[in-house]
Amino acid sequence: MSNNPDKIVQFWQELKRRKVVRVITVYAAAAFVILELVSIIVEPLGLPEWTLQFAIVFLCIGFIIAVILSWIYDVHPEGGIVKTEPAHRAKAEDQPASSNSLKIASYISFLVIVAFVVFYFVGNNKKSFDISKLEKSIAVLPLDYLSEDPNKEYLANGVLDAITGHLSMIEGLRVMPRTSVEQYRENKKSAKEIGEELDVSYLIEGSFLMIEDQVKLTIKVVVAKEGDNVFFKEYDINYKDIIAVQSKLVQTIAKEIEVAITPQEKQLIEKLPTSDLTAYEYWIRGNDEILNFWLDKNNIEALDRAESLYFTALKYDSAYAQAYAGLASVYWNKQYENEYFSENFLDSAVILIDKALSYDKDLALAHKLKGDYFYETGQPENALNEYERALELNPNDWVVYMGIGTLYFQDDFTLTLMNYHKAASLNRGKGLSQIYHLIARAYRNAGFIEKSGYYEEQALTLDGDSVQYLRGISGAMYNTRNYEEAIENLKKAYGMDTSFLDLLIDLGADYLFLGNYKEALVTYEKYINDKKKYREIEGNNMHRIAYAYSVNGYKEEANYYFDKQLEYSKAEIELSRSKANLYLPYYDIAGIFAFREKKEKAYENLRIFNKKERQTFWMVNLIKNDPLFNSIRDEPEFQQIVRDVEAKYQAEHERVRQWLEENDML
Repeated sequence: MSNNPDKIVQFWQELKRRKVVRVITVYAAAAFVILELVSIIVEPLGLPEWTLQFAIVFLCIGFIIAVILSWIYDVHPEGGIVKTEPAHRAKAEDQPASSNSLKIASYISFLVIVAFVVFYFVGNNKKSFDISKLEKSIAVLPLDYLSEDPNKEYLANGVLDAITGHLSMIEGLRVMPRTSVEQYRENKKSAKEIGEELDVSYLIEGSFLMIEDQVKLTIKVVVAKEGDNVFFKEYDINYKDIIAVQSKLVQTIAKEIEVAITPQEKQLIEKLPTSDLTAYEYWIRGNDEILNFWLDKNNIEALDRAESLYFTALKYDSAYAQAYAGLASVYWNKQYENEYFSENFLDSAVILIDKALSYDKDLALAHKLKGDYFYETGQPENALNEYERALELNPNDWVVYMGIGTLYFQDDFTLTLMNYHKAASLNRGKGLSQIYHLIARAYRNAGFIEKSGYYEEQALTLDGDSVQYLRGISGAMYNTRNYEEAIENLKKAYGMDTSFLDLLIDLGADYLFLGNYKEALVTYEKYINDKKKYREIEGNNMHRIAYAYSVNGYKEEANYYFDKQLEYSKAEIELSRSKANLYLPYYDIAGIFAFREKKEKAYENLRIFNKKERQTFWMVNLIKNDPLFNSIRDEPEFQQIVRDVEAKYQAEHERVRQWLEENDML
């Protein structure tokens, strides 16, 4: 045991004598430099991913060879390379003098190693620190299309959609939808400007070039604020491999910006939607047409084209779940209004949704559409289950958050506002102003008029739509019984857009509650005449039109519209349409019966209406001043219902106030 330290010392002295230590030092420095250079040039030169691993293995083998050779041989300053004598045979005077150049190389190598180690750790710590400080949010900008054929640009858009869609599946990452980035297709701005406007930390830029079947795809991830590259890669691939490459690319991007992907998310990202490239191309083109319709809801021709393209995709792949979901979206937008009171309401869409889910139970869009259907048919619990499943699969779908917010609208203001605000954080393009209008309306319902006005102004700043703005603030004035000013704003709005007929409905109601029955009737008749140019009069306002006719002495017309309102409201209840869950049809029916002095039927419906657990600010104003209830206004039961409505509103207002305070939003 006592000889072991001596042996270790002797071995160390032998390593030094044979210059092995110096060789190790020089080799390590050179290897370190080589590996750093390889890691730098791999991505820009498009070298294979295994290049760095190959270099490591190669250098390790070389290290073993260098150590063995340095043990056996030495470099003599006079005689060149000579075999090193064993220690017991070597004499001091026979020992070659150390080469000055080797000493210098050893010292320099040592300093190089220290410098590179310091640089590596400091640099990496700085990069890690910066990335860890950045919020995990990203936007995929439209790719530069470099091919000559303009009719093939949809292929580049398909890559854009795929990368966005795959990234959206990652719960720890906030991703802007394509509708938010389309504004930058032609409007080129700096990374910093785009990052600020979209409120994201990272941007993905790139280009798409296709020559025959070969694709050159360039992808770059930059930090929006500084414009620094985080990741750069060029792919030279055959187009048949494009679907697989997209999923691998997304996983690489997530790794570079330090976003964790769960095994479930990885499985979803790697799932191939179809094995047929022709079907895939038709589906991409269908999606482009759906986007065109979304950007312009009057573009019905885009829906027709999308329908044809999705059907063609299914001819090539009859089990293509996403194509079935696309067709369901088309039918939903085409048939919604025409089938609203049909017993077969949206049956075609539901069949397609179920077909999509039969082929892919993890298709987020299909679950979202199923949730919409359940909401519209009065099945809120089922709707919420489908929405929640959609968010499990795509936690970045702002439309689903809007659906959940609307599901709770007029019922749970806090949940409505939470989901609307979440939707706003996921949308920075077309549609954001509409979200702000809905947020403003939700705050009005909860009795926060100033906050409502703030979001109406935010919407106006975004879209410059003075008509919607004036309508929004007139709603706040109606809630506070400032009918004169509400009328002035609505008249201004209607002067700007005479095709916006709902303004006449609002204007007529304000005249009605102000007591100016003549102007109310004039306004309603204008609405009726203009509306009939398009379709039959319908909706939840016919009893107001009827009352205006009645107080102006037109009893026959009044009875006609009262009966139409009864028919409409009863149909909503019988068919379990969404408004029935808010108990509003019962209120409208009660008002008609009260006006016709059928008190028992009026109270029968008011009692059902009073089962509603939460009430809105506008309902407090409405029930206190609704002229339809003048015949029973002073009766104890009606007064108690009024007090109940006000108490429910006050409780909800306080609950929202506490939520706002807890989140520093007041």
